[in-house]
Amino acid sequence: MTDHKPDTPDTEEADAEESAGLACILSFNANDPSGAGGLTCDATAMASVGAHCLPVCTGAYVRDTSSITDFFALDDEAVHDQARAVAEDVPVQVIKVGFVGTPENLAIIAELADDYEGVPVVAYMPNLSWWEDDKIDAYLDAFRELMLPQTSVLVGHHSTLRRWLLPDWSGERNPGPRDIAKAAADMGVPFTLVTGLPLPEQHIDNVLASPETVISHEKFERIEAIFAGAGDTLTAALAALLATGMDLTEATNEALHYLDRCLDEGFRPGMGQVIPDRLFWALPDAEDEGETEDDDEVHPGADYFEVPFSETKH
Repeated sequence: MTDHKPDTPDTEEADAEESAGLACILSFNANDPSGAGGLTCDATAMASVGAHCLPVCTGAYVRDTSSITDFFALDDEAVHDQARAVAEDVPVQVIKVGFVGTPENLAIIAELADDYEGVPVVAYMPNLSWWEDDKIDAYLDAFRELMLPQTSVLVGHHSTLRRWLLPDWSGERNPGPRDIAKAAADMGVPFTLVTGLPLPEQHIDNVLASPETVISHEKFERIEAIFAGAGDTLTAALAALLATGMDLTEATNEALHYLDRCLDEGFRPGMGQVIPDRLFWALPDAEDEGETEDDDEVHPGADYFEVPFSETKH
C-alpha cells in the first residue's frame, strides 16, 4: 500500500509555482482564414517566444492571401463574455489589441483594460484601406478616444500612423517617429513603435520613440516581397516578450529581430502575398536533412514527388 501524505503549505506553494507555467497574454483579434494574421498569428508568435496566448475572437475576415474582402464582427457581449471568463481564471500579464471590428468592441476592451490597472496594453493599428470609408472613420475615432488612453505601446507602420494621427501635417518634411509619438502621447500613449521607415540602400528603420526622444531603433535590409501579417506578428511577439519580464527596449529589439527572421523564411501558401514563418526555428537544419540513411530507399507511405516547402524566401 502506498502512503499518501497531504500537501503541506510548502509543497502547495511549490506546486503553484510549477503550475504557473508560461506568461499569459489576453489577445483581442479577428480570425484570419488565410493564417497570415489574426488569432492564428498571435498564438503561434507568442508560443514561439515563450508565452501563452489567451485568444479572444472579435470577428472574422473574409480573405485569401491576396486581399481582405469583408469582415464579420462579433457583438460586444460575445467579446466581453469571452474575455471576462478567461481573465477571471488566468492571471494576465499583458493585453494585446489587434483588429476588433467595431467601436462597441473597442469600448468593451477599453473598459476591461481600465479594470486591470497596471497590466500593459500593446495595441496595433493595421492598414484599413480595404474597408469602407465610413467604417474606417468610426473605428479610428473610437480607437483614438477609447483605446489610446489605455495603451502602453502603440505599434504601426509609418504611413498608417502618419495618416491617422497627423492628417493635417503641413511641414516641409515627412513627420518622423518622434512627431508621431508626440501625437500619440496627446491621446495618452507613452511609447510608439513606428515601423517601415525607408532608408537609403534598400534598408528600412523601425523606431521606438517617446515624445521626448528616440529610445531605440533597428535597421534591416528590405526584403523584396509583399507580406501579409507582419504587423500582427511583431505586435504579438512584443506583447509576449513584455509578458515574460523583458524591459521595453530589450523586448522591442528582440521582437524586431524575430520578425526579421520570420520574414526571411516567409512562404507563399497560395497565389497572393507571402506569410511570415513564425515557426522558422522548428525547421530541420539543412545539414540534418542530408544525414538520413538509405536516401534511395522508398519508405511505405512516402510521397513520390517533391514539393518545395517554401516557394518564396525573399
